[in-house]
Amino acid sequence: MPPRIKVNDIAFFERPLPFVRPFRFGAVTITASTQLFVRVEIEVEGKGRATGASAEMLAPKWFDKRPHLTEAQSLDGLRRSLAIARELYLAKGFDTAFGRHAKCIGPQVAACAAEDIPPLTAGFGPAEIDKAILDALLRAAGVNFFEGMAGNIAGIDARLTPDLDDAVIARFLSTRRRLDRVAIRHTVGMDDTVEGDGGVADPNENADARYFKLKLNGDPAHDAARLARIGRELARLPYATKVTLDANEQYADLAALSALVDRLDHDAALRPIAANLFYIEQPMPRDITKASPLGGLATRSFIIDEADDSYDAFPQARALGYRGISSKSCKGIYKSVINATRAAAWSADGGEYFISGEDLTCQAGLGVQQDLALGALIGVAHAERNGHHYVDGFADTPADEADAFLTAHPDLYMRDGGKVRLAIHDGDLLTGSIAAASGFASSIHPDWSTMQPLKRPTPRVSQEQTI
Repeated sequence: MPPRIKVNDIAFFERPLPFVRPFRFGAVTITASTQLFVRVEIEVEGKGRATGASAEMLAPKWFDKRPHLTEAQSLDGLRRSLAIARELYLAKGFDTAFGRHAKCIGPQVAACAAEDIPPLTAGFGPAEIDKAILDALLRAAGVNFFEGMAGNIAGIDARLTPDLDDAVIARFLSTRRRLDRVAIRHTVGMDDTVEGDGGVADPNENADARYFKLKLNGDPAHDAARLARIGRELARLPYATKVTLDANEQYADLAALSALVDRLDHDAALRPIAANLFYIEQPMPRDITKASPLGGLATRSFIIDEADDSYDAFPQARALGYRGISSKSCKGIYKSVINATRAAAWSADGGEYFISGEDLTCQAGLGVQQDLALGALIGVAHAERNGHHYVDGFADTPADEADAFLTAHPDLYMRDGGKVRLAIHDGDLLTGSIAAASGFASSIHPDWSTMQPLKRPTPRVSQEQTI
């Protein structure tokens, strides 16, 4: 039987996170943000108390892209998601780690909906708390993430996913073998340089990546011209490359998407991209996605990302012609495990389904380590890693804390240019030290004394109050 836990305390903290260059994706450009930290204290039945932690960037206008919201309002939605989840997770009584999640996720989505917070944002609070709880549970048991998950220490079952059964999930977890290396997929944002110094083919810029993620803006002609330029640069590299495309919901409908795919299929200038394309990620807005079967477009591989806002999103997307779904720890570690189980089961039945690794600027330290471990568990061989590109190493993290992470995980970090930053080995990240750590992918926690409490969200003023 998986151990049962109760949650005694949950605390949220933050640090400013400056970027070294603008990151433009979809309709938003980020030049700075905030890094969230979660600290929980749990009691493990019969074993005493333990503390766990997690971290994630608060990404403006990604979870909720509605145009009437400001960036600050979109971040307030994430903070409210955390606050609502905190009250739910602090309910009395013992349960498994997944059992606590399963009991909270429905009320969480409903409470957020009552405050006009959409499901993807609603899932952020539970996702971050779940990671910290799992960290504490693994520390209490004295096992690392991979050992613990192989034994289903969290008690993941099929109560939220009637298309699966408990035995299929347990069997999937028990057969997982950690990937020793995970290749980085280098992001090329909409404002990034394409040619010359600092461009796509510059090894000082791309960290010798063999995989590239190229952002799209939703205009087929503009995107095709830019992809042709990028393709010419990739062809200059002395090794083969593979690419993925990500539109972040910017293609208005199937007609616009068809125009892009037609260019990929027939434009000779796009052959270096089209011949090496793995998949196209979240091309259309999430609401249009759910109402638009891909039809003949499904001959290309498509995945959902922002449309992944519930446990039944992947089966629904599969019925529309999608072959894949993204794993992001900010959307929920348990959902990633469930979706990886589905992809394996559907593929065993003769299909070609997969789960990908996409990075919402996971930062050096807990954020990148926990997301890397999750991908290495479920078989993500290459993952977008854009934190190393848009943020200067550990950024404004105190030097002593950055040094502590370097000492604890010397295969994952290095000192370069006066900063501790990710160590990328021939385009790969190594997972050895995160596997050796008791807990969720880190042998140490950040220095809580150097952080501020998470800012409270600004109360929304209703239309009635303004009249």
